[in-house]
This record gives sequence, C-alpha cells and structure tokens, in this order.
Amino acid sequence: MVGRIGNLAGAALIATATAGSAVAASDDPLAAHLWTSRVLVIAAPEADDARLRAQREALASARGGVKERDLVVIEAVGSGKQAAALRQRLGLSEGAFRAVLVGKDGGPKLSSAEPIPPQTLFATIDAMPMRRDEMKRR
Repeated sequence: MVGRIGNLAGAALIATATAGSAVAASDDPLAAHLWTSRVLVIAAPEADDARLRAQREALASARGGVKERDLVVIEAVGSGKQAAALRQRLGLSEGAFRAVLVGKDGGPKLSSAEPIPPQTLFATIDAMPMRRDEMKRR
C-alpha cells in the first residue's frame, strides 16, 4: 500500500510504508522533511504489532503537542521498499520494533525499542536549540 496517508493533529502526517510500496524519488526517504519538520519514524515488522498500536495511541492522545512541535510521524511497516529504505537510512533491523525521533537537521535524536511516551518526545524536542528558538518566536 503506497503512502496510506492520514491526518494526526491537522498538519502532522502519517505515511505508512508497507510491502509493495514504491521507492521514494530521493535517495533519502526523509529528505522532504529536512529543516521543516521533526520526524518520528515508527518501524514495526507487521501492521498488527502491539508496540506500533501503543505508539499510535500515545500520539493520538497528544495531538496538540505533536502539531505544535512540527512533528511528522512516518511508519515503516513490513518489508516493502519504502519501509526498507527508512530502516536502512536509520540503521534499523527489519524484524524489530523501533521508534526513532529525527531532528529537523536530519539526525537521529532519540531511539527506543519500546513506544516513546509523548512526554519524553516533547521534553527531548523542547531541549533542542532550534525548538527553543521557535518557542521564543511564538
């Protein structure tokens, strides 16, 4: 399924990369978000992974904070080409759950084998120099 795209907190985006997906035009599957959005990549071996569901639920309960922090959520589920490209970009195993926070600069900032609570995500983001500048401007 190519780009099952849903809406999380209005401006936030969820794109699911699953088996049978087309490869992104860019060599870097996160290039479109560079300097514009922070990205939470959620990698799971299968769509019915309990940790994937738990991460989705946690984020759904914190929509305002997700939107406020320019956080985009991208799921790499299964073994499709896009999912594989995301895993390769971040050095993730195909058979394991992983949640990785990527900063606007494209670098990984936080990685976990378990769902990351929104409070932890937000505290990590809010400690970033770019986010501090954003908060001063708003």
